[in-house]
Amino acid sequence: MMEKKRIVIKIGSSSLTNAKGGIDLEKFNDHIEAIAALRRSGHEVVLVSSGAVAAGFAKLGYPSRPVTLKGKQAAAAVGQSLLIQSYMEKLSKFDIIPAQILLTRNDFSKKDRYRNAYATITELLNRGILPIINENDTVSVEELTFGDNDMLSALVSGLVHADHLVILTDINGFYSENPKKNPDAKRIDFIEEITEEMLENAGDAGSSVGTGGMLSKLLAAKTALSLGVQVFIGSGKGQEKLNIILNGNGDGTYLGKESMRAVTNNKQWIALHSNVSGKIYVDEGAEEALLLNGSSLLPAGIYQIEGSFEKGDVVEVHGSHGLLGKGEVLCSSDHLQQIMGKRSKELDQQSFVTIEVIHRNQWVKAK
Repeated sequence: MMEKKRIVIKIGSSSLTNAKGGIDLEKFNDHIEAIAALRRSGHEVVLVSSGAVAAGFAKLGYPSRPVTLKGKQAAAAVGQSLLIQSYMEKLSKFDIIPAQILLTRNDFSKKDRYRNAYATITELLNRGILPIINENDTVSVEELTFGDNDMLSALVSGLVHADHLVILTDINGFYSENPKKNPDAKRIDFIEEITEEMLENAGDAGSSVGTGGMLSKLLAAKTALSLGVQVFIGSGKGQEKLNIILNGNGDGTYLGKESMRAVTNNKQWIALHSNVSGKIYVDEGAEEALLLNGSSLLPAGIYQIEGSFEKGDVVEVHGSHGLLGKGEVLCSSDHLQQIMGKRSKELDQQSFVTIEVIHRNQWVKAK
């Protein structure tokens, strides 16, 4: 028996639908059987599934996938229910109950919603339910979207502290060049970290059915790796394909190191989802304390602040060479104006309560 793991599986439109855009039952059933087999092996599974727009556009009378936002959103409104209906029917044969979760960017940028999403998904997993997550395409607007479900799957894998993120696609991994254009392109089987050169090589050619090419998958993988999640990008067939991938024999590219450190939800939220409300400028002593000693930020090292913020807001911290990182403040900008630059002894004498401005557990270094 393998050690129980938490796996996020991302299935893109091209891996779910046929060329006309309808759900391809053969592909669909293949995924369902593989998910059931993975759960039988004792693992927890979260599914991030595309396919709502692809499943719905034909019903609206579109000859091909719509390009306008309203067309996509109308197709998603019809397609999402078709998609979840198909999942419910097929999963019931394996006594698996799915739960539908539709997310938008807003659900991640508001801290209480972010915590709620985590609590809900955790409760579903504890009760043996299969969460099926998609972007809420019907109400998302261009500026708020995750760009594609690749990035959504990476953020979800961080949120639920997954051990692995498996991105299933119609290309079996990452190649040195585009294999569709150059038949001599070589697949890279293992990547420890993603470089700028790799991102440039990835180009952005996807299928006509989905929105994400290899570039979006690498960007998503980079995010997942930064959150301590190992990633697989590739393809597979048959009910054992996911177990095979988990055993290290998948047809694709494995990304990450053997031992990855998970990142707390609070730090994930600060780093990736929070809105910045102001800036704090610190001297060299405070910079050293934050970056090298892993200390909290105290008022004494602060010499300038910008913006208006309240306790609990997120601010950028700048040093002599630019941005150092972001953190959640424990006091308002008004209070900070009164205490900045003062040492703890001085504050005690003036009957100010000695406080940390940013606690080290609420602090994230800039990459």
